[in-house]
Amino acid sequence: MRCWRWIFLSQLHLLIFSVGGLASKACLSSLQLLRCRHHANHRFPTSPSRTARSYASHSQDDESFESFTQRYVGFFTSVEDLFELQRGLNNCFAYDLVPAPEVIEAALKAARRVNDYSTAVRVFEGIREKVENKRQYEQYVEALKDVREELGITLREELYPTSS
Repeated sequence: MRCWRWIFLSQLHLLIFSVGGLASKACLSSLQLLRCRHHANHRFPTSPSRTARSYASHSQDDESFESFTQRYVGFFTSVEDLFELQRGLNNCFAYDLVPAPEVIEAALKAARRVNDYSTAVRVFEGIREKVENKRQYEQYVEALKDVREELGITLREELYPTSS
């Protein structure tokens, strides 16, 4: 048998509908436990849970730049679909550092492998936003020039010269 419950926390009213059509209404204090007459073994607290959400502790706070680079080069080398690529780029660019050119090269090759040209162009936009000044961005573009030519990636500045 199934039971449905609606708890209105503002007034702490409980409306129980059972399969047999029997309805009852009860006013409960926040310390009482609710019981469904069909499921006597289940208890439902009337107040929200006080437990804190716990997250896995995979902290890379003490990770070196070299291990970060190796980890993301390995990740982008094994990417199989667009979702993984975009998730990896979001995670990679979320750190308080600019990824090494090796990481960007692996990401660009992964974008080519999953056949997503727009993501490859946006990788360079992400670099432009991440670096401190225009000179650093130009250094990245120069360092990745061979990969850009090999994969046929045009920068946004070249696609839309007036909008950047």
